[in-house]
Amino acid sequence: MSVLAADIGGTNIRAAVVRNGTIEAELHSRIELGDRNLSEDALIERLTAFFLNILDERDDIVAIGAGFPGFFLGTSGHLIASPNLPNLHQVDLAARLSERLNIPVSIQNDALCAAIGEQQFGAGTGTDSLLHVTLGTGIGGGLILNSAPYTGESGMAMEFGHLRVDHSDHARRCGCGGYGCVEAYASATAITERYFEVAGIRTDTEDIYGRACKGDDDAKSIFESAGSYLGMAIAEAVKLLDIHTVTMSGGLTGAWPLLHPAATESMDDNLIPPLKGKIRVLRSTLNDQAGILGAAALTD
Repeated sequence: MSVLAADIGGTNIRAAVVRNGTIEAELHSRIELGDRNLSEDALIERLTAFFLNILDERDDIVAIGAGFPGFFLGTSGHLIASPNLPNLHQVDLAARLSERLNIPVSIQNDALCAAIGEQQFGAGTGTDSLLHVTLGTGIGGGLILNSAPYTGESGMAMEFGHLRVDHSDHARRCGCGGYGCVEAYASATAITERYFEVAGIRTDTEDIYGRACKGDDDAKSIFESAGSYLGMAIAEAVKLLDIHTVTMSGGLTGAWPLLHPAATESMDDNLIPPLKGKIRVLRSTLNDQAGILGAAALTD
């Protein structure tokens, strides 16, 4: 039998029918969840409608697994909060959807789903522990410890994007309200803003990377700086956790030839001597499917 796995974002849902770890069919749909005033009931209605459209066409799906941007209490599917959806607090998301859809539903943080997918099916295969970093509009993190996803006591473990990498008086403000977070220096949002400041051109990271490859020194410098800040944050996480495998996924990994060397050099510069040269920083081998495969694994 098959499971339905989904990676839920603010404006898009990527879903797939998965059987035994293999994606059989993919479905993409726009969905409006980006409204900061979105209520719990509106969220349930929109997700229910999306999933029902698929379930009505398939009679072989026995469970649903989904990654969602928020903090979850252990493996309960209970949403504690979602940073970009401030009206959502203490929502029994998995239970409510399961009741509406009449099928078992498992939900977990989207970055943690990506970590699960990478450890079971991707670049982290064969490792018992890994740190996974998602590089996109923001920066997320997921942690696998001794082959088990780690969520922390209140579902907020591994908020990698909010590790501080700049403690100066001029540290950039982050969307979380703090200053100096790596997300404010190495996310897609940060890179596009920095390029606009330097070059006066408002464009996306794909174009900025293309400009870097064609000799634009400003574009190249901004990507290398982002990689350096990522390396600093990785070093802090590694010093705390003593994990030797770090995987990365997300749209920004398209700039891997610039990000990776800068990140690994900076990471080693900031590690304690016994760890230098021992940490693998790997690009995802699953392209954009790590989150979906991890979501499917939640149903096991």
